[in-house]
Amino acid sequence: MGPAAGEEAEAPAGSALSAPRLVAAAREELGAGRRWRLPAARALQLAGEVLAVAAGLKPALLYDCGAAGPADLRRYLDRLMEAGLAPRRLHLLGMEGWALLLHPGLAQQRLAAVLRAHPAPFMDVSAGRQCPALCGPVEAEAIRGHLTALLAHLEAAEATATSPVSSSEVVPTGWNLCTVVGVLLGYPAAYTFAAEEGAENCLGMTPLRVFTVQASCPRIRDGLRVQIYSFSIPESLCTELKEVLDTWCGELKEAFSTQSDFVDLCISCEVVSLPAVVL
Repeated sequence: MGPAAGEEAEAPAGSALSAPRLVAAAREELGAGRRWRLPAARALQLAGEVLAVAAGLKPALLYDCGAAGPADLRRYLDRLMEAGLAPRRLHLLGMEGWALLLHPGLAQQRLAAVLRAHPAPFMDVSAGRQCPALCGPVEAEAIRGHLTALLAHLEAAEATATSPVSSSEVVPTGWNLCTVVGVLLGYPAAYTFAAEEGAENCLGMTPLRVFTVQASCPRIRDGLRVQIYSFSIPESLCTELKEVLDTWCGELKEAFSTQSDFVDLCISCEVVSLPAVVL
């Protein structure tokens, strides 16, 4: 039996996707309240980023909700699943106005790996420092406490999840969200800074090695390049973090080899210095 009148047929998982359906899903579910129409190119990029999470290439995607709320995001993800884009289960995590789309298993693995890591991959860029440095043991232990609480939250949410897209809200009391989100996004090392100094940092005119990961997604559109990662590491810390970076790179290449949604992986880096860096 075919779809009822007015319904769209669900696309088989792994098949080519309809770009117009993906664009319509973003515009109709996430465009409410916007003064401008979501460009088709941005809608396809967003679909590609969601697919990168579902394919296990990154543990999470940070979404700037704008006028869209959690219910709008749920409907958008439901539409993508109907289109066949993300057959695996996903989790929406709300955190003090931030919205993250998680690959539940990969996000938990990432948190557990960072909790085990020594030295801790946290880069202190507090404004009072002359230059970036890896966190000391006291600061690192405090961050580990926050990550442990988050891991427990996600494990509890996973245990009670019953739908393809589950959701939960966590209260990040005392957490440095820049650090926690950096870990969830799968960055090999995350920035942190002293809370009493606000969001100010010491990265102005500091040489930063910026890593960018892109891949082609012919399932969505021939020639579409999707940015999967973009993050920076102070050049002065790259030697100390070489093992961490090599491990991250190896794990990404391994994950890429086990999926079929993306092709032509490109990992690039360049060194830049900026007058000011906003985290």
